Amino acid sequence: MNQLSTSGQGSQRLSVKVTPHAGRSEITGFSDGVLRVRIAAPPVEGRANRELIDLLSRALGLGKSSLTIIKGQTSRQKVVAVAGITREEIIKRLSV
Repeated sequence: MNQLSTSGQGSQRLSVKVTPHAGRSEITGFSDGVLRVRIAAPPVEGRANRELIDLLSRALGLGKSSLTIIKGQTSRQKVVAVAGITREEIIKRLSV
């Protein structure tokens, strides 16, 4: 599967497409190798990014410090580094 790749320091890279201003925050699934996520928060002052990290940390059962947005801070297309979990476990936990 193309949605994840291994990064340095043993973390996994997850491609994410974010849709802000949604009615509620939710993971809608993988499409074309990209995780689709709807975020209720607006993309103002980093609120959508914080909500994305919060949503992913709850879905993955990891602490927020295990997730880092490494690309796309101000874009809807983001790359998130996920530490402390295998590629297979990420796919299993995020599959809708």
